[in-house]
Amino acid sequence: MKRDTRNNVLKTLLGVGMYLLDPVRDRLADRLDDISDRAKDTYETAADRVSDLSDRIRGNQSSGWDNAIWMLVGVGVGIGVGMLLAPASGEETRRDIADKVQEVGDRVRTRFQAGEPRPASGTYGE
Repeated sequence: MKRDTRNNVLKTLLGVGMYLLDPVRDRLADRLDDISDRAKDTYETAADRVSDLSDRIRGNQSSGWDNAIWMLVGVGVGIGVGMLLAPASGEETRRDIADKVQEVGDRVRTRFQAGEPRPASGTYGE
C-alpha cells in the first residue's frame, strides 16, 4: 500500500508541477519565437546591406542621387585642397572668388532680363 500511495503522491505532484509550469512554457516558447524572428530579421538586414555594399564596390549598383552626392563631396574636397595649396594669399583668393561670383551673377541677370524675348524651342508654334 505504501508504494501505491507514494506513486499517487508523486503523480499528483508531477501533475501540479506540469499545471503550474504550463503557462511558463507557453510564455517561454513565445519569447523564443520572438527572439528567433528578431535574429532572422537582423540577419536578413545585415545580409542585404553587405550585398548592396559589395554591389556598389563592384560598380553593379548605383543611383543618381548617390552619384550626385559623391560628386559634390569630391568638389568640396577639391575646393578645400585647392584653397590650402593656392599660391595666392587668402585675401587675394577671396577677392578673386567674389569677382567671379559677381561676373557670373551679371551674366545670368543680363541673359534673363524681363524685357528680352526668349528664343523659341522649335517644338511648338513655329
